[in-house]
Amino acid sequence: MNASQEFTLVVGATGTTGSRVAARLAAGGRPVKAASRRAIPVDGACAVRFDWDDPASFEYALEGVDRVYLVPPPGSPDPAAVMLPFLQQARTAGVHRAVLLSSSAIPAGGPAVGQVHQALPGLFDQWAVLRPSWFMQNFTGNHTHARTIKAGGAIQTAAGDGRVGFVDADDIAAVAVRALTGTQAPNTDLIITGPQALSYGDIAAILTQVTGRTTTHRRLTYEQMRDRLAADMPAEFAAMLAGMDHAIAEGAEDRTTDTVQRLTGRPPRSFRAFAEREMHRLRS
Repeated sequence: MNASQEFTLVVGATGTTGSRVAARLAAGGRPVKAASRRAIPVDGACAVRFDWDDPASFEYALEGVDRVYLVPPPGSPDPAAVMLPFLQQARTAGVHRAVLLSSSAIPAGGPAVGQVHQALPGLFDQWAVLRPSWFMQNFTGNHTHARTIKAGGAIQTAAGDGRVGFVDADDIAAVAVRALTGTQAPNTDLIITGPQALSYGDIAAILTQVTGRTTTHRRLTYEQMRDRLAADMPAEFAAMLAGMDHAIAEGAEDRTTDTVQRLTGRPPRSFRAFAEREMHRLRS
């Protein structure tokens, strides 16, 4: 590796986790290349244009980079098709550590980003795959749950009474930074959860208590959820997401882990604490 290679490339640097990872790295004094399709400026970082669908954007983004945080192309049912050629180019360019954002629902070799997960250890000696549970941020901003809560006071899922270890994106970013900067790379996958496994009914009750506005959980069938999602995204991706809800109903996400505590030295934020912190956004 060339001594001048010291940047961390953060792909998706304007997104939910990427923006937080870039900010934390920059605040810690680490040189950061903040990659996005429009090279949007990010405080403390060097903004670079990066588009998964435009391989011509890869070379400059990788210049001077020795490690990379990877957010897959959103909504793609086959991210490996574009990500694996990029990762091979990254290795050739001198990148030696890669941290990939995946999902607790997708194991190595599984669908979508699971194929990239499976390939990562063969490409880099230093690596980690972050497998967070569902984001607490899904209930704020312009996310689907936030929109349906604002429009009709309801969370709509096919998850039934299934429970999820919802996690704050700030905690995911804290783990990512440790995985990127620690003396030893994790060289494993890391399932990241909050401190409690909660049903969507539990979430609705907490939101009602914190905001003073009634929120309920409206139960959909798998088919209803799939068709609803397919109105806004490719049918294959909608079917995969609806399938994840079905898996939640069967208990697939009913777990918590000590990953945040173990890697950052502090406990993960609870959903109630998150809701209290974000109350102004939840009420708007």
